[in-house]
Amino acid sequence: MTVVSSVKDLDKLTMTFVAEFAAPVDRVWQVWADPRKLERWWGPPTWPATFERFEFEPGGQVRYHMTGPDGTKARAWWTITAVEAPHRLEFDDGFADDNGEPVDPKDITHGVVTLEANGAGTRMTTVSTFVSAEQLERMAAMGMEEGMRLAMGQIDIVLKE
Repeated sequence: MTVVSSVKDLDKLTMTFVAEFAAPVDRVWQVWADPRKLERWWGPPTWPATFERFEFEPGGQVRYHMTGPDGTKARAWWTITAVEAPHRLEFDDGFADDNGEPVDPKDITHGVVTLEANGAGTRMTTVSTFVSAEQLERMAAMGMEEGMRLAMGQIDIVLKE
């Protein structure tokens, strides 16, 4: 598995994942920048993602859904807040309604992805910051930590193609 650590920090209101890949930074960047590659790993294996809107630039809007084994669609959105290719991506993230629009624009997490060379490979650090301890605990109870570990565990396959 590519995830080397995951830490839930209630004091800082964060969940941090560190993963390492045997690929250069620019290749790992593409698993975020290319929506077709992102679809191959975003979401656990039993909940694949489909990106319907993908504006990969500051202020850009992203709309997607994950489809569960029984056909249930869980919709979500991002607003891209920073793109510093190929080393840093930031976005606000939340749940969406059936039209792909935010359910509660105040119930968001802020994601920061950093990529850095690590020997011949890349270290990817993903930090999600929550608005409250209650939100962090709710997301943890929904399986976010295990879901992200499983999702990121699929990146190696995408990088080999």
